[in-house]
Amino acid sequence: MSFNIALSGLAAAQKNLDTTANNIANVNTTGFKESRAEFADVYATSIFASGRTKVGDGVSTSTVAQQFSQGSLQFTNNSLDLAITGEGFFALTPDRSSQDLTYTRSGAFKLNKDNFIVDNNGNFLQGYSVDAVTGENQSVSLSTTQPISIPTSAGAPRATSNIFLSMNLDSRAVPTSGTTFDPTDRATYNHSTSVTVYDSLGEAHTATTYFRKVAPASPPVPGAPSEWETKLVWDDKTAPGEEFDGDTLQFDSNGNLLTGVPNPTIPIDMARLNDPANGYLTNGAQFSADVVVNFRDASGVKLPTQYASNFDVQNLSQDGTTVGNLTGVDIDSFGRVLASYSNGDTSYLSQVTLVRFANVQGLKQVGNTSWKQSITSGEPIGGQANTGTLGSINSSALEQSNVNLTTELVDLISAQRNFQANSRALEVNSTLQQTVLQIR
Repeated sequence: MSFNIALSGLAAAQKNLDTTANNIANVNTTGFKESRAEFADVYATSIFASGRTKVGDGVSTSTVAQQFSQGSLQFTNNSLDLAITGEGFFALTPDRSSQDLTYTRSGAFKLNKDNFIVDNNGNFLQGYSVDAVTGENQSVSLSTTQPISIPTSAGAPRATSNIFLSMNLDSRAVPTSGTTFDPTDRATYNHSTSVTVYDSLGEAHTATTYFRKVAPASPPVPGAPSEWETKLVWDDKTAPGEEFDGDTLQFDSNGNLLTGVPNPTIPIDMARLNDPANGYLTNGAQFSADVVVNFRDASGVKLPTQYASNFDVQNLSQDGTTVGNLTGVDIDSFGRVLASYSNGDTSYLSQVTLVRFANVQGLKQVGNTSWKQSITSGEPIGGQANTGTLGSINSSALEQSNVNLTTELVDLISAQRNFQANSRALEVNSTLQQTVLQIR
């Protein structure tokens, strides 16, 4: 009997050594969770046996329990490196159409040849569908998750329909309204500013707005507003009569814009622009609506002013875009993936899926720092970052192994001593039996 007890002790010590060695081997494995060998004594007796004299039958390995404590974060320069601060897991599938989910804490992701976010083994990171403008997710069900793709272009171009312009016009400027406007002659206007606009094919055009101060009435009329003529020149169409005339800007004695009804604009007639005979568009593009210069910002808060200060453009924007190339990807703490493009567009693409389990120690290891659900782990519950116990997502960071090397080395020494002690017990048992066999 003592032979079997000592042998069980050797097996338990070996299991402890194996577990500790595996922890040490993975001390630098991203997202690795250390394991702990847990043991139980073996005790068997019948109902008529005396329990007070029963010794026991040795030891057995009860379980090798994984320890899902938080690992420290290592920060990187790759925005696709993700780390979870909390109890959640990333969800992965082996191919784009599969629902065979595996779960990991290792967030070393990258793009594959088709611009999908994958791990080192080519598994696809899953995400929820979101609104492209607000980033709000549409569902947190695992059955609706999809592989996250990063498009390299911003899609079809959008023709400009509105230009927003607010500025300060210098009240000290000398009136130029008495001369014929000529965009090539600086003496015929006071100020100008340009903006790039786009046609339906995404080709860029330059729209230049000119301001000409109007001479006051003679003799001056008390309380009369100051006036400025506005004109717009398209690209290099600078010949007389090719410019577009806008409304006159009027300012009160405090330099504030008198908006009136409607607010002053420069309407660029669509029919005039689209007519090939006029030469404004030569590439076959079209505008589906008039292009309007609005003398305000997009929110309507900032309006033109006329102060005794230098000409200063305070806001200049337009709502058209050309085809843009991908310039950057950002992932916030909620897991929302935001793509930025060279044309100024930004778009939410997806929201990284996080999953939790009722019993994480019941998860089944499948290698490559990944797990699958089991009977003891419970069903996977999908959610979004920063809700419940799922935790937040840290971009440009990786979760390091939670192995404490110092502790593991101490455990290694303890397991070695345990192995030696059980080996000694076997040796003693062998000596005693040899002694008995030599009795005559």
